[in-house]
Amino acid sequence: MALAIFGTMIVLLLLGFPMMIPLIAGSLIGFVTLFQGFGQLDTMVQQILGGIQPASLIAVPMFIFAADIMTRGQSANRLIDLVMSFVGHLKGGLAVTTAAACTLFGAVSGSTQATVVAVGGPLRPRMIKAGYKDSFVLALIVNASDIAFLIPPSIGMIIYGVVSGTSISELFIAGIGPGLLILLLFSIYSYIYAVRNNVPTEPKASWAARGRAIRRALWPLGFPVIIVGGIYGGIFSPTEAAAACVLYALLLEMGIFREMSVQQLYATAKSTGLITAVVFILVGAGAAFSYVISFAQIPQQVLGSIGINEMGQYGVLFTISIAFFVGCMFVDPIVVILILVPIFAPVVQSVGLDPVLVGTIITLQVAIGSATPPFGCDIFTAIAVFKRPYAEVVKGTPPFIAMLLSVSVLLIFFPQIALFLRDVAFGK
Repeated sequence: MALAIFGTMIVLLLLGFPMMIPLIAGSLIGFVTLFQGFGQLDTMVQQILGGIQPASLIAVPMFIFAADIMTRGQSANRLIDLVMSFVGHLKGGLAVTTAAACTLFGAVSGSTQATVVAVGGPLRPRMIKAGYKDSFVLALIVNASDIAFLIPPSIGMIIYGVVSGTSISELFIAGIGPGLLILLLFSIYSYIYAVRNNVPTEPKASWAARGRAIRRALWPLGFPVIIVGGIYGGIFSPTEAAAACVLYALLLEMGIFREMSVQQLYATAKSTGLITAVVFILVGAGAAFSYVISFAQIPQQVLGSIGINEMGQYGVLFTISIAFFVGCMFVDPIVVILILVPIFAPVVQSVGLDPVLVGTIITLQVAIGSATPPFGCDIFTAIAVFKRPYAEVVKGTPPFIAMLLSVSVLLIFFPQIALFLRDVAFGK
């Protein structure tokens, strides 16, 4: 049965069907085979509907909506100007600004693709004009957007938390340490690149200009305060924080900055609705698929064949990392989380791994895979946004992927990189 399910899914993918179709087809084959006919399809429908019932999923469209509003408004540009005023004059300062802006925007959007659009749009022309090669610029933007998947609010962590039953609040704070470590490595590499290629520096901003940049960015900086401060101050749940972000984004872009009209808000809401519909169909189909493979004990068969139960914690973490990294090189991150998390869940529990650590490593791996050839989704976002050929977009990625993978290895051997803030915040 496993061969029929996965074979059908691969064929449908190769024929160009969107991922929701292979997921539903695989689930349908599983139900028909397991229950010997079409008499139990009502159970399949129940599983699909049950997959989208968790209240925490409400945060997903809220964060997507808030990110769309900010992308169309002034928040992203003001955050970029703030970082630029302090580090733009340093060697590699413009590249460091790009990485830091991705981190800041990730802290208010939770989406890698929204970060590529919001940060890459204004900064790519400035970096090329300053003397950076376009291949470096594109690789930096695509890979620095991975930080948005780690820094709260991470949509990937929300999906993982729903699928695995792990605390989303704990996942959010665990992503901060690895995200900042990636920013540090990218900043060091940007400095080395600028020195080796003799990239000229930008004029140093005066303290008066920095003061203006700080004042202009104060309102957008309210987003991470709402998300992080609100959640860990006990004011909001993650879902309530998402709703507060939407309200705050509307207040900024329509009331204070006056950058968005009612017509633009309608278009933004429509775009968010379309994206949310796709995400929720994937989540529902993934729930039905998880039910099928769990009922058929496919995870036990697959993992038993590679001897994962005898590997110990380090072996399990490396296996998980490789599986998610390779999976997201070919398939959308949400789909990979929906399919693979239920497969590895029994092993994670049996070897006594912290589910928050596992979730952080998985989130990092799917983020890396999303920016890795051949089919990482962020690569195709960059191709569409910047209208550059595939080869040019992926040319400069190897050093960044190497740095990201090194952080993954560090997380496995030094889990406190992720868990220190979690332990402090939750008294563990």
